[in-house]
Amino acid sequence: MSKKIIILNGSPRKNGNTSALVRAFREGAESSGHTVTEFFLDGMNIHGCKGCFGGGKDREHPCVQRDDMEKIYPAYKEADVVVLATPLYYWTISGQLKCAFDRLFAVAECDPNLHNPKKECALLMAAEGYDFEETVYWYERLEKHLGWKSAGKVLCGGVMALGDIEGRSELNDARELGKIL
Repeated sequence: MSKKIIILNGSPRKNGNTSALVRAFREGAESSGHTVTEFFLDGMNIHGCKGCFGGGKDREHPCVQRDDMEKIYPAYKEADVVVLATPLYYWTISGQLKCAFDRLFAVAECDPNLHNPKKECALLMAAEGYDFEETVYWYERLEKHLGWKSAGKVLCGGVMALGDIEGRSELNDARELGKIL
């Protein structure tokens, strides 16, 4: 069955190692007939969550702020799968991804019980080092809290410079993850 997939790409580099994982994942997903929409967050105008609890009053525009999240909300609501893609920054996700993900709370505010829409999810990460434990901990807690189901994780350490990821097995892992959804 074909799925709708959105990728929230939190890398600041369109041609970086995280983006290479995204391209490989996308190739696999599209080859299996899935529809993929990628949001390159660093190129978007997205403001931080105000914590105002003012969202959810308008399903068309879940958040009171009007910025490029307006492009993400419709795709997010329709998506079957949400892919979080990010480099590892100080043992966690990038600020770009955190900012956008926090703003998705406005969609939960559309539900009287603040329930998030049920989704499958995946995590794609590239890093200079290999210490993914803090992010994996966060991702697994997030998945549990939201009631989502993880399709998998691809974590590629030891890739600092642009292109370091070329030839790495994790690219194939990302491609295969996209195929098996």
